[in-house]
Amino acid sequence: MSRTIAFHLQKGGVGKTTISGTIACESALAGARTLLIDADPQGNSSSWFLKNPPKYELSDVLQGRCFLDDAIVELDSIHNFFLLPTFGIGGTLKNYSETKLAEEPFVLQDLIEQLSSKFEHIILDMSPGLGRLERSALIASDEVITPLTPEVFSLDGLEIFIDELAKIKKNLRSSIKYNKIVINSYDERIKQHRDILKAAGGANYKVFKVPVEPVFRKAQERGIAPQLFKERGRGLKPATVAVFKEMNEIIWR
Repeated sequence: MSRTIAFHLQKGGVGKTTISGTIACESALAGARTLLIDADPQGNSSSWFLKNPPKYELSDVLQGRCFLDDAIVELDSIHNFFLLPTFGIGGTLKNYSETKLAEEPFVLQDLIEQLSSKFEHIILDMSPGLGRLERSALIASDEVITPLTPEVFSLDGLEIFIDELAKIKKNLRSSIKYNKIVINSYDERIKQHRDILKAAGGANYKVFKVPVEPVFRKAQERGIAPQLFKERGRGLKPATVAVFKEMNEIIWR
């Protein structure tokens, strides 16, 4: 059965692209046919995994300018890993979300339904903000997971997001699941990080702690999956490997 997961918080710089891209790689490496949808007009996931802009992208599919299969890119580096890209040049996805999306708020939901027969796992990398595009992506998803960094401003963003998500679920009759948080760049030695972990988690959320990990930046610069990155024989920290394996096992249940 296909499942769709969105990674979102209406705050930039918390690691949405890093987390969504890495878990997509982990899912594919574990053997699931996996699609990463770059639903961020900036196209950071696409810039990470593609060297050259594709002929078609997500906005072309949404506007009926190409067939779905024409826009999906199969990545050579990892078996079972596919990408529905967005490239920021021209701002086509942003323009679409600001003009036509109001007339068809469930267009991403319809798209996911088409994709569910082709892919076991679908992941949405989203932009910060909570406009029409982000709302459309959320109601198309089975579950949303919030990445945040261990700082006070992220907690403020989390409170706002929880409130806004409740409105979306009520007003758009969405049954999206929400009970998981990813704290990115976490350092157990720092008291503020421990305090943020305690404040964010509580009794209602499963919290994944991703440690400070230099490999993410290096892997993105080289355009490869973090799991495949090696420099002088060294790759991801064992703690990073462990948390993404745990996350991949839990979120697709």
